[in-house]
Parts: sequence; structure tokens; C-alpha cells
Amino acid sequence: MNNIHRYAKTPQAWEALARPDLVGRRAHTLLLMANGRRSVQELSLLLGEEVADLATTLLQRGLLQDTSTQLSTAEVDEDESGKLRASA
Repeated sequence: MNNIHRYAKTPQAWEALARPDLVGRRAHTLLLMANGRRSVQELSLLLGEEVADLATTLLQRGLLQDTSTQLSTAEVDEDESGKLRASA
């Protein structure tokens, strides 16, 4: 199974966003970008650095919540062009 980690802000994170000095610049930026739809890989690309460890730290601090989607091989199909897509 592929485990795609996606993170969303918690209510505590929304409070922390108002006080960026409490979490630091990198964490504040990650919190701004975490919307529950972007994967850790997408967030890393957007922020220009690997953020998996930081995301894990923010998860442990209660600032992020994991909204991961697990796709089994049976739930993933290839379309005619060979690209993978999730089955509905």
C-alpha cells in the first residue's frame, strides 16, 4: 500500500499562525501551506527543502493533523496514457 502523508492545520495551528515568533519561520511557512490536500512531497517542493521531519515535529506538537489517504493497488488504475489515477 502507498501511504500518502497529507497534513492539515489544527485549531492550535490557527492560533500559532497569529504569532509566528512562537513556532519559527520555517514552521510558520509550513503551517500556512498545509491544507490537508498537499502531500509532504508537494510541500517540500513548494518550500524548496525537505519538510518531512518538521511536519512530524509539528504533528507531535499538535499543530498538524494527519489526513493521509491510503491507496491499495486495487484502487489505482492506469488510464490510456499510462498515468496512474485513483478509482472512484
